[in-house]
Amino acid sequence: MNTIHKAKLLQKRRWRIRKKVTGTAIRPRLSIKFSAKNIYAQAINDDAGTTIVFLSSLDAELRKQKLKANIAGAKVLGAAFAEKAKAAGLTTVVFDRSGARYHGKVKVFADAAREAGLVF
Repeated sequence: MNTIHKAKLLQKRRWRIRKKVTGTAIRPRLSIKFSAKNIYAQAINDDAGTTIVFLSSLDAELRKQKLKANIAGAKVLGAAFAEKAKAAGLTTVVFDRSGARYHGKVKVFADAAREAGLVF
């Protein structure tokens, strides 16, 4: 398969998930994205179109730990995101895996966020 075809399939998966998963002010959508080097996570209120909480492996405190987009980095970032979300007053979210399969890095991130206190 060429890369253009794979990108189109990924976009179709994202659209299919986004039809079913929407965030509100009370229960925002937790969207994660794993690039080749970094991890990005944000809690989004789709009703207002705003981001409530954002955290990535490029954050100043997390950059010192030299996190990578692997399982170990996902675990640390998941726990850190949950702490930041709780500080912003969020307790429940809807999980959006952004077209990625729910295993490996994605599952570890979700489990770490759940252990740190987020409910989804």
